[in-house]
Amino acid sequence: MSFWDERYDRPDYLFGEAANAFLAGQVERLKPYRTALAIADGEGRNGVWLAEQGLDVLSLDASAVALQKARNLAGRRGVHLKTELIDIADYDWPEGQFEIVVGIFFQFAEPALREAIFAGMIRALAPGGLLLIEGYTPKQLEYGTGGPGQVEKLYTEALLRSAFAALEIIELRSYDAEVDEGAAHKGMSALIDLVARKPL
Repeated sequence: MSFWDERYDRPDYLFGEAANAFLAGQVERLKPYRTALAIADGEGRNGVWLAEQGLDVLSLDASAVALQKARNLAGRRGVHLKTELIDIADYDWPEGQFEIVVGIFFQFAEPALREAIFAGMIRALAPGGLLLIEGYTPKQLEYGTGGPGQVEKLYTEALLRSAFAALEIIELRSYDAEVDEGAAHKGMSALIDLVARKPL
């Protein structure tokens, strides 16, 4: 069993069953769109929520255990969720296929892989499509309430502004907030949010 399978092999949902608060706060922005890609979606809380908004969603993750839990959650919520088991390092990002691309707390990637993932997210976005990212800033190391323990895996505004310079940045902000997402994300946290649009 892989590291990720072991992490998710538990009766409860490691990050809870509710959508990430930042993502849920974007509900009005999602209304014109039809298709969504949720990367490193784990047990599916965010992918399922996107499906509940009427979107056709593909949920990617490297854990078969997590994706089964995602399908179970979708079934309980009465929505359909497409899933794909894949190591994101091997994902063949389809050009312009998704109107929304979502990445919430996927900070397992070393800088070189992260750069490739960011480029892939841009590639997968359809013209006019919306990119939504939430992660932790380096200040999160002081809080220790979730996320990686390595500063090089954390985000700054300058990093995201540079990585997504090809997009129209609608919102980019760093702030501290209380997070309560299952057992793994709980307590005061140093967050960073990005909302960006791919030019037509």
